[in-house]
Amino acid sequence: MSEDAVAALRAGRAVILPTDTVYGLCALPEHEEVLYELKGRDRSKPVALLAADVDTLVAAVPGLDRSVLGRYLPGPYTLVVGEAGVRVPSLPPAAAEVVRAVGVVAATSANFSGGPDPRRVVDIPAEIRTACGAIVDAGELAGVPSTVIDVTGPEPRVLRQGAGALPE
Repeated sequence: MSEDAVAALRAGRAVILPTDTVYGLCALPEHEEVLYELKGRDRSKPVALLAADVDTLVAAVPGLDRSVLGRYLPGPYTLVVGEAGVRVPSLPPAAAEVVRAVGVVAATSANFSGGPDPRRVVDIPAEIRTACGAIVDAGELAGVPSTVIDVTGPEPRVLRQGAGALPE
């Protein structure tokens, strides 16, 4: 495990972690403001809460419907549940260990807002890389962001088509 990444997260810093789709910019939820600052992201756009497994996510976010989560997670999906997005990606082992060590992280793609999705660490803007407390490099990733699905209504609604197909 990257002890540096865990220590940086606990110190309130952002870290870069690989996911099953693109590289993510992560921080502990109580320090998510650093993600907005590094990305230049509009604060009206929430970041997702990301966990290494569904049980941890359900424990961290009261009121989640496990049966709905089970249709999509783990996998390349971000589910919109009310005002927040939640993710349980199929994480590379080193990233899974970091996330398990801290529980849940706030996460967004490791790029400037509106910029290209980073499939390699070198694709992440240098300003973001140097501002982070740690980087976990897992080589080249798929490079297609997660599919964002709003599951708050009677039928799931795709808000952004990405790496995951809508399950039947």
